[in-house]
Formats: sequence, C-alpha cells, structure tokens
Amino acid sequence: MKVRQHGENFIQVTQMGFVNFYLVREEDGFTLVDAGTTEGIAPQILKIAQGYNLPIVRLLLTHVHVDHVGALDSLHDLLPDAEVLVGARESRFLAGDMSLDKDEPQDQLRGGWPARKTRPTRLIHEGERVGSLEVIATPGHTPGHLSFLDTRDRTLIAGDAFQTMAKVAVTGTFVLLFPLVAPATWHKGLALESARKLRALEPTRLSAGHGPVVKNPLAAMDRAIEYHARKYGQSSLVAATQ
Repeated sequence: MKVRQHGENFIQVTQMGFVNFYLVREEDGFTLVDAGTTEGIAPQILKIAQGYNLPIVRLLLTHVHVDHVGALDSLHDLLPDAEVLVGARESRFLAGDMSLDKDEPQDQLRGGWPARKTRPTRLIHEGERVGSLEVIATPGHTPGHLSFLDTRDRTLIAGDAFQTMAKVAVTGTFVLLFPLVAPATWHKGLALESARKLRALEPTRLSAGHGPVVKNPLAAMDRAIEYHARKYGQSSLVAATQ
C-alpha cells in the first residue's frame, strides 16, 4: 500500500494503485475514512497508524460498496472500542435492506453490496460533525452516500461522488481509462446535484475513493460538472424530480 501525507492532518492510503482510504488526524487519534477492499489489509492499516503514533478511534464510511467496507469487520475485531459511524440512510444497506424509499428515484441499485457483521455505533446525518469533519449528504452514487469536509483546511473527502483517477469526473461519467465508478453509480441526476453542492463548498483539496488528491480543484470540478451536465444532465435531472 502507498501512503502519502497532505498537510498536517490528512493521510492518503492507496490499495492496489486505485482504491483510497484516509486517516484524518484529530486530538484523540485518527478517524479512518473507508476501509478498502479486503479483510486482510486490516493489520497493515493499523501498522500505518502506529507509524504516526496515534490510535484509530473512529471508523467512518462514505458508503457501503464492497471497495469501501472490505476490511470493516477485521478492523472492528482489532479495534473493538473504536466508534463505527455510518450514514443513517446507508446503514440499511449494511444491514442487508436493499429497498428504496418511495421518494427516491426507483432506479436499480448498482455496484457490490457485501454482507458485513459490523453494525454502526452511531448513525450520522448531514450537518453533524465527526471530529473536524462536517457531514454532507451527497446521494447519487448510492442513495445514502456521504462526503466529509475538514473544517480546518477545507479538504474534501468526496468518496465516490467524484473520481480523480485518469481525470476529475462526477460519479456516473464514463471515463475510458478508469471506467469502474460509472457502472456502479445509482442515479446520474442526483450525482450531478451532489457534485454542484460539493463545488459550492470551495474545497482546497479534492480527495476521492479512486485517484490522486487534487490541490486547488475548483476549475477541474467545474469542467467535470459541465461535462456531466451536458452529457447526462437534462434527462437525468428530469427523472430525479419525478
């Protein structure tokens, strides 16, 4: 796994060259955002944190696709006292309830949704704080997808609301050199709305589930939003309001 530090409080860990999770430094220890693809990496994650002389005290998920919850159960076994934080909407998928709400677009759920035994110790909602991270509801890739903004330096953890692998793109946009995110996206219209919402926060860094951390990302986010709106926006936005 490859480890890169960005600023004082933010550490990017990359598995297999294209799957990211993040360690966010807080006064009481690290918040781990997402958990990679496989159970076997849990000891390596702990070793990385130990290298910074801080414990992992929280496990926080953007969503519960397979490449974001892979090591969740193993981490929970190794860190039984760590808080497990999942969005209230997304937690139903983690428990195996794959139903859609009546007010949600009735599009087919996509991507891998593995069974996991770990259950949240806290359900989180938009506007709440997890340490220094502000919780932002960003449905589109999944119905309960969350992003997180570090209020200290405006680093944005976008999960799969954006990808930065090959280029910066809104989730659901087909990217030839890294096409894996698009077919796992539930609803392109809501993805566009969420992308605009994140851009309005004016982040200083854009970090995604796949791809490098992008400094000063606003121009790249603008291009990605414009392209997605032009290619998918009209029809999908109409569907999102029905």
